[in-house]
Amino acid sequence: MGKFKVIIHVNEMDRWNVALGNVSNLLASVGNDNVDAIVLGNGNSVIAYEDPQKIKVMSELSKKGARFRACRNSLNKMKTEGRISVTESELPAFIKIVPAGITEVIRRQHEGYAYLKP
Repeated sequence: MGKFKVIIHVNEMDRWNVALGNVSNLLASVGNDNVDAIVLGNGNSVIAYEDPQKIKVMSELSKKGARFRACRNSLNKMKTEGRISVTESELPAFIKIVPAGITEVIRRQHEGYAYLKP
């Protein structure tokens, strides 16, 4: 059997702790080398990319192989509305930008990734 492939979709701020716990538990359960986990933040959840405590946990998980993605559309909207101050270039290097979160979810599902929405 190949790697477990999962995209974890977080679009609400109050779901981050559950999502990060899911990633941590998955990596511990099957081993870092047996998982291809992508955590996608879009909508209001991109506000978490300014939260030092959440960034610390994300950074630790990224060192174990989890990949983090941020929706450009959501970042731009939240920035325009004044709900965040961080720009794309100010995000930690382990957080990559995707043009549209929903497109990323669909693309990954077509690639065989399981969809998880905590």
